[in-house]
Amino acid sequence: MLSLSQLLIRLILAAVLGSLVGLERQRLDWAAGLRTHMMVCVGSALAIIVSAYGFTDVLLPGKIMLDPSRVAAQVVSGIGFLGAGTILFLRHEVIRGLTTAAGLWTVACIGLAVGSGLYEAAVITTALALIILALIKPLEKRMFSGKNIRTIHLIINRQVASLELIEQAINMEKLELMQMTVQRGDNPDEDYVTLLLSHHTPREKLPLLLEKFRALKGIKEISYNTENAVKE
Repeated sequence: MLSLSQLLIRLILAAVLGSLVGLERQRLDWAAGLRTHMMVCVGSALAIIVSAYGFTDVLLPGKIMLDPSRVAAQVVSGIGFLGAGTILFLRHEVIRGLTTAAGLWTVACIGLAVGSGLYEAAVITTALALIILALIKPLEKRMFSGKNIRTIHLIINRQVASLELIEQAINMEKLELMQMTVQRGDNPDEDYVTLLLSHHTPREKLPLLLEKFRALKGIKEISYNTENAVKE
């Protein structure tokens, strides 16, 4: 049976590691942020602790056996329901929240590791998760936004602008939209929209597309593969 100090160490460490991943998500203003990740990590740690030590008084050698891994398996599969709630299918090829869902699943696994006493594995996994979330995205943008993919950034007023009209403008120019991501802006009524167009997109088509965007209501700012934004 765990002592009180061992129990506190495991639960507090789970809360700390979960908060590190949650802070990164909170920084991007996702619904599943600091508190959600902390609760998932602490809850997973407690689940494996209860599974491993909570039923020792009813065990009988050769008659009543215990398999602690069953609870761990249920936590890993059960967290999928919570992760599914963070995924938003806005429309065809426009999906939000996949990374957050994967982060919740990873945090649950970190909690299981801490609750099992695998502190080194939990800390290393947390460090890797932070590297993936914070550092890989800028590297990914640098690798794929220049030569291979045409990137257009929009700042829109969510109360006025229509993502459907933006997509229609792209289709009217017969361009291939590879991905559309939407992220909350600094102001309450703003969204940041990133459009990734195929590398087959002709350069002469882009000015025509930008003109169509300028004619749409609610688009406040446009930038195309550059740090110098075009304000609307």
